[in-house]
Amino acid sequence: MIRARFRMTLPREIWISEVSRANPQATYRLLTAAAVQGRSLELGEVVADDPRPAVGSVRDHPDVVAFDLLFVDDGRALSRYESTELRLYEFLGASSLPPLFPVVVEDGRMTFDVAATRDQFEAVGAVLDDSEFQYELLSVVHTDESDDVLTDRQRECLRIARQAGYFEVPRRCTLADVADRLDVDKSTASVTLRRATERVLDQFLVGPE
Repeated sequence: MIRARFRMTLPREIWISEVSRANPQATYRLLTAAAVQGRSLELGEVVADDPRPAVGSVRDHPDVVAFDLLFVDDGRALSRYESTELRLYEFLGASSLPPLFPVVVEDGRMTFDVAATRDQFEAVGAVLDDSEFQYELLSVVHTDESDDVLTDRQRECLRIARQAGYFEVPRRCTLADVADRLDVDKSTASVTLRRATERVLDQFLVGPE
């Protein structure tokens, strides 16, 4: 199984492209959607310091024919709406492989994941190549052997280091702090952490051999 992430530049005339470009500070997250009787039924989330203007742009767009604001606070708005724009559904339907939710749109660019067999992945690529949309492949992960990527000890080491802030910039802890939490010496912690990090990077950047 292959899991891939794509970023696609949306044509300006598609309504979500238009409203996201008008509100570049906001993140639009499509949580679920379905095409029914010539309309797109969607549950969407807007994340921004003040989401009200950004979600208002959704409500006021002429392609959005029904709108219900479900929740709003200072950082997030949740709404249910219907739109008449089906071009994205037609494009995704041509690949016979719907994206995994959530689908994220920021400033006219849509980021989405798919999980597919190798043949399905190649079919998605062919549909993208033949489409009007500009896209880039952000990542490809082969998940067939994902359960065996790390040993239990390596997974524990990464988890503790991450929780302690070892990977943050600037770091919130030292290698010695991680070693203390693991109850091992600093050298052992260093080797385990380095090997675990290398395995994860190999999996995400290369895939299993």
